[in-house]
Amino acid sequence: MRNKAVYMGIGVTCAGCKEVLGFWIEQTEGAKFWLKVMHELKARGMQDVLVAVTDGLKGFPEVIEAVYPQTLVQACIVHLIRYSLAHAS
Repeated sequence: MRNKAVYMGIGVTCAGCKEVLGFWIEQTEGAKFWLKVMHELKARGMQDVLVAVTDGLKGFPEVIEAVYPQTLVQACIVHLIRYSLAHAS
C-alpha cells in the first residue's frame, strides 16, 4: 500500500456539461507538473480555456497563461476564505 496523491482535472463545456479531463499521479504538486498537464491537454485537443479556477499554487497561473494565454485565472473561493481567515483574530 502506498500513499499517493491523484490530481483530477474537470472542465465545463460551453453547453454547461462537466467533463473529466484526466487523472494524474505525481509525487509532488508544482508548476512543472502542471505545465506538463497543460501541454498534455493541448496535445489531446483542448483548444481554449476561458476561466481556470486554481487553489493558489505558486506559479500555476503563469503555467496556465503560458499554454493558454487568454485564460482568466481565478482563485477558488474556498481557498480565498481560508487564506483570509488565517489573517483574522
